[in-house]
Amino acid sequence: MKPLSAPASLDGVLLVDKAEGMTSHDVVALARRQLGIKKIGHCGTLDPIATGLLLLTIGRGTKVQDLLMSEDKEYVGTFVLGVTTDTQDREGATIQERPVPVLDEVQIRAAFEKFRGDFYQLPPMVSAKKHGGVPLYKLARQGKVVEREPRLVHVYRYTIDRIAVPEIDFSVLCSKGFYVRTYVHEIGEALGGGAHLKSLRRTKSGRFDVGNAITVDEIKNATPEEIATRMLSLPEVSKMRGA
Repeated sequence: MKPLSAPASLDGVLLVDKAEGMTSHDVVALARRQLGIKKIGHCGTLDPIATGLLLLTIGRGTKVQDLLMSEDKEYVGTFVLGVTTDTQDREGATIQERPVPVLDEVQIRAAFEKFRGDFYQLPPMVSAKKHGGVPLYKLARQGKVVEREPRLVHVYRYTIDRIAVPEIDFSVLCSKGFYVRTYVHEIGEALGGGAHLKSLRRTKSGRFDVGNAITVDEIKNATPEEIATRMLSLPEVSKMRGA
């Protein structure tokens, strides 16, 4: 239900814990509807299968959107060895199934180590990156594959949290523009059986933590005033960023 009125001035950043199955645009549309204002953007697209931290910039907060998008991100996730898909995650069509080699922790860590520090990633065809003004995923739906420029990315650190082959749980702290699906795909290739992303959760973006985020259900059931109390003001955002 559309709110009757919104607080007079809403400028800042709202940390949202995105639910699975929603697009980032869905979250923006929900916030627009609940707050009754149009000027809302988001920082860093999350795929529908992903959950976790999505930063919404509201009102004059949209002016710092590029700054916030440039910050490092942290994720936790699970990938499945032996199956590769056309989207590099569980939602895609299976391209290939291969037997999973017998692996120990040393071999798995060695594969992760190949993708630490600086390296180049080729953006996947199913992504929001644009080619000639058109998102790649729209071209992919038409069966098109276009040439993409590899981009330099950085992994600051990773952890291997659980090994239960064919599944591996991990965390990764990475630079902006990083595709975790592609990271998993390439680790799978390095291990010899391929892999796809099963689940993903963004836990941090810069200094912002998902532990401080409002959930989608809370937004759905809150008044504009209640949502406003959860927003970070622009001075608070600046202070948190150390600016």
